[in-house]
Amino acid sequence: MSAVAEQKSNPMTLPRLAKVTLNIAVGKPGEQLEKARKVLEILGEQKPSPREAKSTIRDFGIHKGESIAVLVTLRKEKAKAVLKKLLQAKGNAISASSFDELGNVSFGIKEHIEIQGMKYDPEIGIFGMDVSVSLEKPGVRVQRRRRASCSIPLKQRVSKAEAQEFFRTVLGAEVR
Repeated sequence: MSAVAEQKSNPMTLPRLAKVTLNIAVGKPGEQLEKARKVLEILGEQKPSPREAKSTIRDFGIHKGESIAVLVTLRKEKAKAVLKKLLQAKGNAISASSFDELGNVSFGIKEHIEIQGMKYDPEIGIFGMDVSVSLEKPGVRVQRRRRASCSIPLKQRVSKAEAQEFFRTVLGAEVR
């Protein structure tokens, strides 16, 4: 049985959207970080969490433990809706080099005002953001659960080709 025929007959082999992570790194605490927080709150419709610096970098004025970025993680239908908006901002096309071997995709948005539904606010300004998308197949919970966890076989992991096919068929994006 071919891989495509097996996917059609077995729903456990179909990839699904696990999560979409939006990250805006400002590099310093203060007013800019609060503005970035507002942008993610509007886009993700939930409260973003701050991310602290892991080490001190004197040249950039960053101290260990300082909040320098904000991040929001979206799941289920909200993640799919926001991802479609983000792909439209990218021209509904994504580079093949953005995919890794485990079915994850990462790309950047240069200006948040390119996203459908986002308007320019002079009080906030313009921010760019990093977008990371994780795909998984049903049954991955077995690997993550606390009790009786075990590894999952390679055929249950999302490959680069399967991730690209998911973006073409489910999200309608062009993979270049």
